[in-house]
Amino acid sequence: MGNDKTNMFVAIGLSLVVLLGWHYFVTGPATERQKQATAQSQTAGQIPGQPGVPTADGLPAPSPQQGGPSAPVPGTLPAPAAGPVSREDAIARSARVRVDTPALYGSVALKGARIDDVSLKNYHETVSDESPRIVLLSPTGSPNPYYAEFGWVGQNAGPLPTADTLWSADGDLVAPGKAVTLTWDNGQGLLFKRILAVDDKFMFTVRDEVENKSANPVTLYPYSLVSRWGKPHTQGYYVLHEGLIGWLGDDRLQEYSYDAIAKEPAYGGANTRGKAWSNVTGGFVGITDKYWAAAAIPEQDKPFTGAFTERTDGTTKVYQTSARGDGVTVAPNASATATQRLFAGAKEVNQINAYKRELNIREFDSMIDWGWFWFLTKPMFRALDFFFHLAGNFGVSILLVTLILKIFFLPIANRSYVSMAKMKAVQPEMMSIRERYKDDKMKQQQAMMELYKKEKINPVAGCWPVLIQIPVFFALYKVLFITIEMRHAPFFGWIQDLAAPDPTNILNLFGLLPFAAPDFIHLGVWPIIMGITMFVQMKMNPAPPDPVQAQVFTFMPIVFTFMLGSFPAGLVIYWAWNNLLSVIQQYVIMRRNGVKVELWDNLRGTFKRDKNAAAKS
Repeated sequence: MGNDKTNMFVAIGLSLVVLLGWHYFVTGPATERQKQATAQSQTAGQIPGQPGVPTADGLPAPSPQQGGPSAPVPGTLPAPAAGPVSREDAIARSARVRVDTPALYGSVALKGARIDDVSLKNYHETVSDESPRIVLLSPTGSPNPYYAEFGWVGQNAGPLPTADTLWSADGDLVAPGKAVTLTWDNGQGLLFKRILAVDDKFMFTVRDEVENKSANPVTLYPYSLVSRWGKPHTQGYYVLHEGLIGWLGDDRLQEYSYDAIAKEPAYGGANTRGKAWSNVTGGFVGITDKYWAAAAIPEQDKPFTGAFTERTDGTTKVYQTSARGDGVTVAPNASATATQRLFAGAKEVNQINAYKRELNIREFDSMIDWGWFWFLTKPMFRALDFFFHLAGNFGVSILLVTLILKIFFLPIANRSYVSMAKMKAVQPEMMSIRERYKDDKMKQQQAMMELYKKEKINPVAGCWPVLIQIPVFFALYKVLFITIEMRHAPFFGWIQDLAAPDPTNILNLFGLLPFAAPDFIHLGVWPIIMGITMFVQMKMNPAPPDPVQAQVFTFMPIVFTFMLGSFPAGLVIYWAWNNLLSVIQQYVIMRRNGVKVELWDNLRGTFKRDKNAAAKS
């Protein structure tokens, strides 16, 4: 970069490379996958229960005489002859205990005692409050089975609770401050109790007790699992993990997509693949979507074996994460307990952090995919959340955070713009050097370097504003994309969801024409505003003498406008606001350094050339 034109050219080139790469590797593939996505290949009537399906630790269930831990086989409800039924009909198959909190509602089936009916009160499928609420968990037999199961596996213990076990309840409602106790007697000396409780948000507490009234000791292993039937539709973005997730003690964070777990070696029973981590202490196992998750949380101070599995049952893929604790020997006339938890709800950042802190759940905040650059994305969210609570609007919060970042980086940006202004001031001398040594590039570069040294000019200073902006850009993109707080967060006017693209489109004159614009072009009002601010920012500098460079500068705002058209509106608003602040900052610095602002001359020249070209044509 030998002059200010080259500096700007390289800086814009860097931004273009980043955005093109982002589009190629992230938004492009995701869009293509979304176009090819079909309805979930899920048949709820195909219920597992055949020999060899995984137990709670992902291993096949041996018979008691084999000497290994036997287990209830997950999901042994009989399949309806006519295939899956509606979710409502599947729920009605069993007597239930209602669940009702300020954040969720649903029920627990007395047959099997699974937590398999959870909907979220405060979240809807669209921005309209009239749209259906988000359904998270559903029972077997429905079109989308997704549930949590708790219990015991054991050896020589007689019958243990299974998915067919019919429990008795001492109440009909689980609510904050109101627990329900389920009981079941196996008829051979073991009395099982399950105390279900829930807080005012998304955390269930499951306390399993077993009392041994027989004459022999028994060894039982507590387990918990989250099971999901059929591969769900995913966003398909590389910057977001969706699928099986867990923090497994010193083995740390484990993330497997639905496709990745299917590539693991054969594990446990027939048609099963997966991976296990033994003797881990602290953490959780679960399945996560973009905004929602279900996670089983074993006792944090006791070792357990965690497993991720995928098995095929007929044509249905069953994905499961599970945790099995160490064996507990229950002597005659003694009892044992195991307290586990289930998170089933929205991945609200502050609530997830509160659970981690108050319940001592190891690294529970990793449930939210902050990414490798968490040291940027977490502070970015904290700043946005802080100003949201002050302003009451995440869009305004983005504007304020951008302004603060501008002030924070003001010294670096000022040095950059001052250096660029000095380069403009010595432009005649630079042109003279190029003319004087036009046949000797080596001497030309030496003379340029002497001029830079004499005038205290940094030739690469023009790159810093763009280079600083890139990590901020990606941090904000990540926060907008992954955090549920940004979902359906309105700005002003037509922007009712900062995490979604601007809904307007120039093809139908921003809604004035009575037809829906096609999906292949996303070009709304805010992307156009962003393009205008970028165009003005470029016109702050003299036009390059090279015609090719001049054409690149001319079309760059147009390219960026179309590329950012499909990005979240909050990100486009940030970019436009940042451009405007940069224009003001550069204008002030150039005037202070006595350098002519080229904006008005460049604008007149651009429109004059366009008018002349039109006249000639």
